[in-house]
Amino acid sequence: MLSIHKIQITLEEMKDISRLDMALYNERGKLVAATFDQKEDLEEAVVNFAESMAESQMLAGSHFFKVLVDDEVAYILLVKSSTEEAYMVGKLAVCQIRNLAEAYREQFDRNNFIQNILLGNMLVVDMYNKARKFHIEQTERVVYVVEVEGKKDTAIMELVRGMFGSSTKDFVTEVDEQNIILVKDVRELPDEAALASVAKMLADNMHSEAMVRVRVGYGNRVVNLQDISRSYQEAKMAIEVGKIFYADMETVSYSKLGIGRLIYQIPMSLCEMFIREVFGEDIPKIFTEENVVTIQKFFENNLNISETARQLYVHRNTLVYRLERLEKAIGLDIRRFDDAMTFKIAMMVLSHMSYQQGTNLMRGPDVD
Repeated sequence: MLSIHKIQITLEEMKDISRLDMALYNERGKLVAATFDQKEDLEEAVVNFAESMAESQMLAGSHFFKVLVDDEVAYILLVKSSTEEAYMVGKLAVCQIRNLAEAYREQFDRNNFIQNILLGNMLVVDMYNKARKFHIEQTERVVYVVEVEGKKDTAIMELVRGMFGSSTKDFVTEVDEQNIILVKDVRELPDEAALASVAKMLADNMHSEAMVRVRVGYGNRVVNLQDISRSYQEAKMAIEVGKIFYADMETVSYSKLGIGRLIYQIPMSLCEMFIREVFGEDIPKIFTEENVVTIQKFFENNLNISETARQLYVHRNTLVYRLERLEKAIGLDIRRFDDAMTFKIAMMVLSHMSYQQGTNLMRGPDVD
């Protein structure tokens, strides 16, 4: 039901207006919130009143009222006075608390609805019937998953809700202890750059406001409600694949995963077979620090020998010698496009194997 903090604030505000103390109990007679120190044990009296047919009652110099939500007793309100004025204040307070509880219940039901869509737990017919009930329209959406380093707390969740939760078009929810999920209406975000800016804003705000490191993955645009689950799975894959092949990137789009997405889904047995075919049995001997830096720079510069040599501060002939030495070791001349492509894929496969096995099959800086 409602948070105790919100109920406490509501009671205190009503006391400031009416000058009357109040207390709220659940239907089992347990105190939820109060504006005064409750010394009497009223649990039995509250339970008896909750089970009675009366909507209000005077007891021990106080007015008691039932707060009904969907025709069921949700709370019992006590107004600490026996005056007619207290009765009127109590009736107004009951309306306020009931409205808050109903609004919260609707929000809870909408949240539960979105969670079931994300997890694929609903039939399509039920999905659209409930969507009409909650006034959720079919439109373009993208799912963002924010993976928090360590265990997330309520403050982090509230921060994301503060950024997007005020919009009735967006949904912020969670289905596990580590990830926060944003289902974003993207009708006003025309291109990939706009989607990327949302991911960057999420990451930046987590750093500056919550002081936590996060990784943000997001899926493709979808229109149908039943496809939201697909965008969610894509966002989760973007995070996982990003950890392997794009470790230095905090935001990763599923649409930009490229060949990494395919390699991630290759069975480990096939990966091992491919690596043996390319490198043989002496994988660690190839990836010395010098080789790793040279290869990375060479690929970064699109196989341009002159530019790579300039950035490595070595003579062009020195770089050619290193590449020839590498060719002699593995039988691949990465100056040629076909061999370079084979080698690049092999390095990505090794990264995938290292991640899955929790080991480092390649030695050198910034290589996972």
